[in-house]
Parts: sequence; C-alpha cells; structure tokens
Amino acid sequence: MRLHGLMTNTLAPHPQYTVGTWQIDPTHSTISFSVKHLMISKVRGTFEKFSGTIVTAENPAESSIEATIEIASVNTNQPDRDNHLRTNDFFKADEFPTMTFRSTDFDVDGDDFTVTGDLTLRGVTKSVTLKGEFGGIITNGYGQTVAAASATTKINRHDFGVSWNAALEAGGMTLGDEVTISLELQAVKA
Repeated sequence: MRLHGLMTNTLAPHPQYTVGTWQIDPTHSTISFSVKHLMISKVRGTFEKFSGTIVTAENPAESSIEATIEIASVNTNQPDRDNHLRTNDFFKADEFPTMTFRSTDFDVDGDDFTVTGDLTLRGVTKSVTLKGEFGGIITNGYGQTVAAASATTKINRHDFGVSWNAALEAGGMTLGDEVTISLELQAVKA
C-alpha cells in the first residue's frame, strides 16, 4: 500500500514526498474493523499487534508496502468474543496466525489515493482496494521524520472463509457479510 498521495504517470509527487524506507509505528497507528451485528448495530474491533515496511522509491509508482497483522491480537473489548474470533469459526488463529497485505498498484488524485493489493487471511489471498488520504510528513519531537495516512476498504468475509453465523429468532442473521477495515497509520523513516 503506498501511503503517500503521490503520483501516477501524469501527476507530480506530493510536495512532501520523501524517498526512503519507513516502518509503521504501532504506538501511533490503529488497524480496526467493523461488521453489522444483529442487523441493527455494528461490532468494532482492533488488532493490537502489527508491523509493516513502506519503501518510497525515486519513482513513486515503484514504491511498495508489506504489512503483517497478528490475528491473536484481535480485541473487541469482550474476551469471550475475542476468543471465539480466534477459533475455526472465524480466523483460525492457530493454523493461520497472521493476516498479510502486499501492495500491487495505486492511483492518486491530490492527497487522495486508491491502493490495490493482495490481502491474505485464513490462507486465502484476494485483491482488495483501499481508498485513503495522505496526512503529510513532519519531524517529531525526537527528530524523526514521520508520515501519516488513513485508508479504508470493505471485504466480504465469506471470500476468506470466515462464514460462521447464527439465525435470529426475529429473522435475519447475527452477523453481516461485509466487513469494513480502517487504517490510521503513522510511519517513521529509517
């Protein structure tokens, strides 16, 4: 995922574009998700442990990101639900301990960007598209160069074999099929 609203063949790089290798800072980043629950509300959760490397190249179109999320770090603020999410009904964390993302392509319109990449979850790899916004680059209080971006995507959980559900007495199902994944990321230049 290229976390800079930068360049296609016809656009100039963002004015703050900086070449280098960046590490996602999990202390100042959040990877969250939400899914429809009981057909009337949403359950939200986060993944507490993740890492990623972003390489911004001289030609921004050649930049890349690889990210890994530890499935067992799922947190919905309800321990019984979190334990259920780790089972074969959902993430199968024992067999597939990580979810990964690797960028393959992007398009840019000013600070807005669209990133395409391969998401692997439960041993299934599918192409997903994230839409995001570049936040900028700044030097923090420790003298580090820091970049920020936000992005979201929606996936159908069944595409990745996450198909557990239960019928409701009033009709319908306990969980929706569509999951929204949201990223609020800061990355530090190495």
